[in-house]
Amino acid sequence: MKTLLAAFALMLAAFVPAAAQENTLVMETPHGEVVLALRADLAPRHAERLRTLTAQGFYDDVPFHRVIAGFMAQTGDPTGTGAGGSDLPDLAAEFTNTPFVRGSIGMARSQSPNSANSQFFIVYDRAEWLDGQYTYVGDVVSGMEAIDALAKGVDRSGVVPNPDRIVSMRVGG
Repeated sequence: MKTLLAAFALMLAAFVPAAAQENTLVMETPHGEVVLALRADLAPRHAERLRTLTAQGFYDDVPFHRVIAGFMAQTGDPTGTGAGGSDLPDLAAEFTNTPFVRGSIGMARSQSPNSANSQFFIVYDRAEWLDGQYTYVGDVVSGMEAIDALAKGVDRSGVVPNPDRIVSMRVGG
């Protein structure tokens, strides 16, 4: 029995790092590397969408089209207009009451709660009005200083005239 338990423990130990790798995205920006940890436990469909699009190279060279100092940086629209997305269908909301704090990653959407597709945002500071209203999909675990350094929008809309872009993004650490 002890041998069976030891073998199971070894198998489990080998699986856990793979799961952690699968839920880690590495984003290269002009200001440095940003490591994102997806919260598949909170938003499994949204985490899967980000993994899938990342693996396809969808986010490579995509702009941070909307950046509001003290609030958030938004990306994931290849058109840079805020109206674009992927060819995949929109996702149903996976709202939780997880608090949006500095480094939290949420899925952008239109007025419809079930309209998230490829766009996501990273918050700069506590944003309690987002709690339970947007899908919380992950956390920045390192590289927040690169997000802090992104070009900011010039007015209240946050639209960035000459935006920084994601250089590349990959799944795994």
